[in-house]
Amino acid sequence: MLRKLTGEEYENNLKPLLRELSDMARWVAETKQRVAVLFEGRDTAGKGGAIDAIRRSLNPRQCRVVALGKTNEHERTQWYFQRYVTHLPSEGEIVLFDRSWYNRAGVEAVMGFATPDEVTAFLEAAPLFEKQLVDDGILLLKYWLCCDQAKQEKRFAERVENPMKRWKLSPIDHESRNRYDDYTAARERMLAATHTAHAPWTLVDFNNQAVGRLTLIRDLLDKLPDTQLPVPEVDWPPLNHEPLVDSYGVLHPIPPVLVVLDD
Repeated sequence: MLRKLTGEEYENNLKPLLRELSDMARWVAETKQRVAVLFEGRDTAGKGGAIDAIRRSLNPRQCRVVALGKTNEHERTQWYFQRYVTHLPSEGEIVLFDRSWYNRAGVEAVMGFATPDEVTAFLEAAPLFEKQLVDDGILLLKYWLCCDQAKQEKRFAERVENPMKRWKLSPIDHESRNRYDDYTAARERMLAATHTAHAPWTLVDFNNQAVGRLTLIRDLLDKLPDTQLPVPEVDWPPLNHEPLVDSYGVLHPIPPVLVVLDD
């Protein structure tokens, strides 16, 4: 079992990856690529943390996160994939899906929010839908974050005990805990039907979330073409005067908060 990384160890390993992600984002922008990355997995696996690690050094105007809620009455009358299509990347964009159309093969299938026929139809349609995306030039990457139930239970307990994390709990989490094996079976059925040559799945062990994030980012970068482009020179002349101190007339800044420093 991998030991838990210290914060310093994690940041030291993440720093060069963030530089590569920045290079990748510039390559996406300059070559007008369209990148869509799907993050799927059990509750508490670490999808949000992985997404935050990727986007922290990227331009938020270029890198968008899509985390759709449950469908409303109007959306339930649409083609299943319709509401996701509007969020697909345009030229130069990176879109990170915090859960995706695969909700139908996961939580909807296990919790009975979709009928068996609807789930079967989805599993047949998803590879065709994704083939259209890939054929149109979208770079589609699909990740499943793996998590044992002991880790899941520990993370659920942290959400219950920590008010700052309690928002992550959903009304169905209690029931989902009792269906761990059902989610495993649903995942295996999904992989068998939708792990294709044009849109393969990649499974990443997230029992150790810090190592999982580093592993996922390294794999994502390795899956894309060589994204190293020459860094253009920026003409940035020095100021022609001494730097000015900000001045205020109508309003003044509020007093600074008291900061506690370590000894």
